[in-house]
Amino acid sequence: ACFRLLCSLLLPALFLSGILCICLVVLLWGVRLWIRRKKQLRSAGRDGKRPLLVAFFHPYCNAGGGGERVLWCAIRTLQKKYRNVTCVVYTGDRDATGEEIVEGAFRRFNIKLIHPVKFVFLEKRFLVEASLYPHFTLLGQSLGSVFLGWEALLKCAPDIYIDSMGYAFTIPLFKYLGGCRVGCYVHYPTISTDMLSVVRNQDTRFNNAAFITSSPLFSKFKLVYYYFFAFMYGLVGSCSDVVMVNSSWTLNHILSLWRVGACTSIVYPPCDVQAFLDIPLEVEKSTSEYSIVSVSQFRPEKDHPLQIRAFAKLLKEKRVGQQPSLKLILIGGCRNQQDEERVNNLKRLCEELGVSDDVVFRINIPFEELKRHLAEATIGLHTMWNEHFGIGVVECMAAGTVILAHNSGGPKLDIVVRHEGCVTGFLAEDEDSYAETMAYIFSLPPEKRLEIRESARRSVHRFSDQHFEDTFLLSVEPLFK
Repeated sequence: ACFRLLCSLLLPALFLSGILCICLVVLLWGVRLWIRRKKQLRSAGRDGKRPLLVAFFHPYCNAGGGGERVLWCAIRTLQKKYRNVTCVVYTGDRDATGEEIVEGAFRRFNIKLIHPVKFVFLEKRFLVEASLYPHFTLLGQSLGSVFLGWEALLKCAPDIYIDSMGYAFTIPLFKYLGGCRVGCYVHYPTISTDMLSVVRNQDTRFNNAAFITSSPLFSKFKLVYYYFFAFMYGLVGSCSDVVMVNSSWTLNHILSLWRVGACTSIVYPPCDVQAFLDIPLEVEKSTSEYSIVSVSQFRPEKDHPLQIRAFAKLLKEKRVGQQPSLKLILIGGCRNQQDEERVNNLKRLCEELGVSDDVVFRINIPFEELKRHLAEATIGLHTMWNEHFGIGVVECMAAGTVILAHNSGGPKLDIVVRHEGCVTGFLAEDEDSYAETMAYIFSLPPEKRLEIRESARRSVHRFSDQHFEDTFLLSVEPLFK
């Protein structure tokens, strides 16, 4: 009797599920045909040919960071190479006009576009805001990006789609429903094997709260969640026709997660090295004060406390009466009240360690002042663990500082590496090794430091705009065939 009851309930349920699945497939197929029809009805250009629409998904295109520099350089590169191409940018920056965004790109990055860009303004950008998802943030933002991508696709169906901001879950949407050739530029993986190991080892970090690390049950639950998300991330990423990554570190993670090695290549981001190359390189004159400069946003992962503790250790171990005196200058941007509170905490740390008089904070300063600080600095300091690339590291090297970066990620694998057999900078991992390496750099003769600075400057030409253009065009070529 129980079996008959089960069958009587199960069979209609299976039948209904099958009907619903068929309806969903038919609906999706209908949407795909409707989108394809919309593309075919697109009006032809002056030469009688229908222009090829290349769309970049970049909801925060007016943010003014390194990712935005990649976007505008990529668009300028395509405009130079292809005549019959119209570039589209999907953005949620509705507080600015298209003209203001383009003007902002020119003002911030000195990038002048050859042709106009079409902007598609999205209304649902709030769906990808991290603040909307206090828990299960990765999953929430990823699902939110699908809805935002759906809005973008309905407003404008392109021929080629490039995700330039790391929203991989939009890729299958544009490929299978939009019928687009799809590519992406990955600045950093949404999830990485490093993140999995942090949770597995129950390490407390800025993205792994103490209450989770202290509970084996919570840690196991988060690990299962991360493995599930990593599987889904690999699934959607593998739909890409072309994958570009910004560094060897990102490449290794994307290859292990997406497994599309045949269409994946490294395209180093275009760093504005030219702006720093006019700083003269010469043997340092004797001075009463040396400066150590750090350039990075005041975000938790940049690990400014490590810089301050290492600097305090350096001052403590410095021999009494030794000259010249040292200054640590922390230069960075504050995006919001949280960042400002973080700066206040750093100032309190300086007071606790007794180095307040020797540490200077310079917040949201103009470019010319940044350039002056870098021109006067002896050491450029960078402490982020597993920095995906490290544009700030490249800028410090171009400006002529002796760089000291973290022995991980992009700095270790791509940037602070020997060039033509010569040392280009130094790497460290913890408070002791940072303090020791800074002491070693200051102990070098000025002539030896000049050699390192010159070698570093020669090496950064690998990260110029021209090099980016060449490798970017080579990578996206399959999308235009």
